[in-house]
Amino acid sequence: MNVFKRDINNIFFIFISSHLIIWTLVPTLTNHNLPLDTIEALAWGSNLDWGFNKHPPASAFFLEVFYQIFGSRDWAYYLLSQIFVVTAFIFVFKLADELFKDKTLSLVSVLLLEGIYFYNFTTPEFNVNICQLPFWALCVFYSWKIFDKKQITFKDCFWLGVFAAIGFLSKYLFIYLLVAIDLLFFYVIFIKKYKKFDFKYLISLEVFIVLLVPHIIWLTNNDYVTIIYGLSRSGLENSSLLDHILFPIIFLSKQIGILIPLFIMFLFLIKKYKFKISFKDKKLMFLIFVNLVPIGLIFLTSMFTGSKIRTMWMTPFYLFFGVLIVYIFKDQINLKKLNRFISAFLILFILSPFAYAYISIKKTDKRTDYPGKEISIKVQKEWNKNYDNPINIVLGNEWNAGNLSYHLDTRPTWKGNITKDNLNELDRFICIDNICVGN
Repeated sequence: MNVFKRDINNIFFIFISSHLIIWTLVPTLTNHNLPLDTIEALAWGSNLDWGFNKHPPASAFFLEVFYQIFGSRDWAYYLLSQIFVVTAFIFVFKLADELFKDKTLSLVSVLLLEGIYFYNFTTPEFNVNICQLPFWALCVFYSWKIFDKKQITFKDCFWLGVFAAIGFLSKYLFIYLLVAIDLLFFYVIFIKKYKKFDFKYLISLEVFIVLLVPHIIWLTNNDYVTIIYGLSRSGLENSSLLDHILFPIIFLSKQIGILIPLFIMFLFLIKKYKFKISFKDKKLMFLIFVNLVPIGLIFLTSMFTGSKIRTMWMTPFYLFFGVLIVYIFKDQINLKKLNRFISAFLILFILSPFAYAYISIKKTDKRTDYPGKEISIKVQKEWNKNYDNPINIVLGNEWNAGNLSYHLDTRPTWKGNITKDNLNELDRFICIDNICVGN
């Protein structure tokens, strides 16, 4: 019996629900502590601002919203991460349906993403990469709605600007998508080729800029610390001539490796490797600009600057890769092989959480094994021996101090590293190891 004889919308709902439940439960049951990036962003969230030393503010904002609702319950932050992932899946599915007018092919486009470990194995750690996912998908979806419609609407342009701004405030690399589809594609396809322009397009740009103004002011007042951190992570300062060749090659090799499971899954569906590419096909051109152009721009960045591109930075870049592959080979897809495809999908879908659980339980020296709750109890007891007042400030690095901020019942505000000036601002404090708490 072909599983696709059932209603596709129901199957898609079962898939995203299963993904959300499994990837919320597995880390909840096997991890002792939240991951590094999540704790860091929670530390920033305790002292919300329009930016932080490492990243713009969006990831910290969403985590703080969840903290205000759920407190220090680890499962809530694994759930938050999966909400972001499945929201991205939903809009990938919606765009695919707009392009294919075939829900079976749309579902296949999303299921293929389970072959990319960015969308399963690494998702329990809510960070700036995960934070981009729904807004990346939403920007692509609304960009297509704008470009495909004969009548441009204010609403579509407004929401595109909003989602683009939130995506950029999640991580600056979001700009590669915006350059690819809302600048290059817009110019090449709509202005240069079709001589088509509508001033409503500028609404998105205006909304985008307005929403970024507070962050730009913060950046200026803080010596562009976030940008400097990002550049330092790329190794740009120490790059040599060889890096301009070596790092791009390493980058491309890793991208090929990441996509191998996806291509293996897709092999179970196609009859031949025969396809035609027409640059007059507006849908295909859009998908190329969504998928390949941002990756190409990253590659050129590495080549011209000699910078090292970290693998996890590419997390949102492949969201629509399944749609592209299915679109290119849609005439070669053999629907009679769908059950074989589903079997391959299920193997990856089941194997990935089992692998995560095994590693989480077997290895005992990970960040997620850190005894954050136990240390917070120890610190609270030491504080209670000396003072009756609550702890409302914590000093130290984002990991150690961030764990205290998260685990202590009073949710103390993280105020940065331990410095003489920071300590002088406290009326009472105690220091244990590399952490200080006070009020």
